[in-house]
Amino acid sequence: MSEVLKCLIIGSGPAGYSAAIYAARAGLKPVLITGMEMGGQLMQTTDVENYPGYKNGILGPEMMEDFRAQAERMGTDIRFGLVKKVDFTGVNHKVWLDDDSEIQAQTVIICTGAAAKWLGIPSEERLNGRGVSACAVCDGFFHKGNEVVIVGAGDTACEEALYLSNLCPTVHMIVRKGEMRASKIMQERVLKTKNIKVYFNSETDEILGEEKVNGVRIKNNITGEKLEIHNISGFFTAIGHKPNSDLFKGMIDMDEVGYLLTVSGTSKTNIPGVFAAGDVQDKVYRQAVTSAGTGCIAALDAERYLGELGH
Repeated sequence: MSEVLKCLIIGSGPAGYSAAIYAARAGLKPVLITGMEMGGQLMQTTDVENYPGYKNGILGPEMMEDFRAQAERMGTDIRFGLVKKVDFTGVNHKVWLDDDSEIQAQTVIICTGAAAKWLGIPSEERLNGRGVSACAVCDGFFHKGNEVVIVGAGDTACEEALYLSNLCPTVHMIVRKGEMRASKIMQERVLKTKNIKVYFNSETDEILGEEKVNGVRIKNNITGEKLEIHNISGFFTAIGHKPNSDLFKGMIDMDEVGYLLTVSGTSKTNIPGVFAAGDVQDKVYRQAVTSAGTGCIAALDAERYLGELGH
């Protein structure tokens, strides 16, 4: 017979580890399944300067090691593995791992995160973390006083372009079609901002630089003409994120993109005893500190749920 836990946490980013810390302190004896990328997106991040408590900044992997060590010290059972199947139809929720072992839990906290969408060109991967980023709010400060490029045409791209325009002398915005898909008011704000230069009908041909980003070559997809932009230090993609929620399709309510839906102000999903935290349910903020906050909320919600059951 498989083991029955009070609390199972799926995912090991800021949300997962924060949920584990709070669940452990509440005596829930949580088990955390790390996923294949132990530590989440921050394992691919270099300097983190906007997380409270690290006055001199910290490398993303080092910060996640601190999170892991704290969760473990509180009593979390951290297990490396991947969840391959779930069944949330019974009183106890069932989860199967990649080694075919089964775990049952009274509460499950889903913290599987989201992955940024990328252009898929080799130079983007090679220079990732060395000027290439998918989060202007996270990394824009490092490019203060320098010119940057941002790719995208939706509301998020416009918001990030406007954010960068307050830090950088010129923001070069690459839009694949002849118009943006952002809301009208966001388009107007971008087009009225003097230091945002928009290139319509354009695509990224190559990101330039050996050790770090120093330029970009774009191609007009109507005329075929190529243009190089030099003296830039940052290249930001803002073409969307994909929540890691495929595992839960057909069981947990989600929006058209795949973000898990939670009851307003809580981490509760449509299934009693199943909670969601972090980027898998947050399509607006997507910051380490907000993910950690929702991880805390999920653990407290799980504790109260068990209390109502009399455990």
